[in-house]
Amino acid sequence: MQMHATALRKKVEANEVFDTHPEVSLDFEHVRTALKKSYSRPFLLVDSSIVRNKTRRFKIAMPRVKPHYAVKANPHPRVLQTLIEEGVGFEIASISELDLLINLNVSPKEIYYSNPMKSRNYIEYAASKGVEWYVFDSIEELRKIVSIKPDAKMYLRIDTPNIGSDWPLAGKFGTHLSEIKEIISEAAKLKADLAGVTFHVGSQCRNPQNWRVGIERAKKIFISMRRAGLNPRLLNIGGGYPVRHIKPIPSIEIIGEIVNTAIADLPEDVCIMAEPGRYLVSDSAYFVCRVVGTTTRKGKRWMYWDAGIFGGMIEVTEGLRYEILTDRKGACIPWDIAGPTCDSVDILMREEMLPSDMQEGDFIYIPNAGAYTTAYACNFNGFPLPDVVVL
Repeated sequence: MQMHATALRKKVEANEVFDTHPEVSLDFEHVRTALKKSYSRPFLLVDSSIVRNKTRRFKIAMPRVKPHYAVKANPHPRVLQTLIEEGVGFEIASISELDLLINLNVSPKEIYYSNPMKSRNYIEYAASKGVEWYVFDSIEELRKIVSIKPDAKMYLRIDTPNIGSDWPLAGKFGTHLSEIKEIISEAAKLKADLAGVTFHVGSQCRNPQNWRVGIERAKKIFISMRRAGLNPRLLNIGGGYPVRHIKPIPSIEIIGEIVNTAIADLPEDVCIMAEPGRYLVSDSAYFVCRVVGTTTRKGKRWMYWDAGIFGGMIEVTEGLRYEILTDRKGACIPWDIAGPTCDSVDILMREEMLPSDMQEGDFIYIPNAGAYTTAYACNFNGFPLPDVVVL
């Protein structure tokens, strides 16, 4: 998994950031074994040993950066327990996620509330449970947090480039650079403990330089914070670490080389953390579903699965391209693929090239689907949630 530092540096300097070697993926024989037992609904099969290996690889690539897992990526208790055993902290977006972690005996001090806009009762509940760290990206949210928990430790989410991310996350969250001076001034006025800075480079980020830009911006903001009498001591470099699907990606070692260089001059009393979600769990799992029917409409072949947008595959609507495997060997033709619900929005792909002999009852196998599949699924139209099986 490791590459010699000199070789990594040369690769970065040559701008050869895309990694073409196969990533570790769940052994398909586990899928075969599971299907021999039974099949009643779509399921996600997770190999916890891969979650462990990805966690260790992340730590090796960035020794100074402590991973705090984004629970929303896959909140299954067995997955969380594996990460607890690996010494990972956690990042949450809701009190339901907080309760899940507390029930697993995670210390609230290791839980960071990274939703930039929180309801007042959610903040009150988190504070009552002992959560200390809260993110914000506006003066209004700053004032809200301080009014509820005056001693809260807070970190400011800033806007940073999302260029090269498969789907950018800028816009909904992240204070703009022109607004930061006013926010710092207000924090000093309120005697708030504005203790850090965070950013997000965009989901499935394939441009490692985004992290460098975000870190450089954060360091400049630290200077302004100190001038205002604040005590910055946290740098949260967010998530976005990519996993292999169809497109080539920069390896975590390449990203780590850039991050490690960018943080080298930060004082030792500055804690550096990250919020990997997809990177830690995606490669660990196969998503398995089944064809419920096929037909031809206006000369186009249509295929319907028992899992669609509402059943775990919503990210395809955002442009994520999964590898799709089947047992069929026919020549590939374009298929329009839809889910099982009666909603016309439940269309997954148009003109996806798959074998021409696909038919009712065939299985669909989607590797590297451990993140944001079952977490997004719902019971719309009464269809069952996918099962989750953890090895």
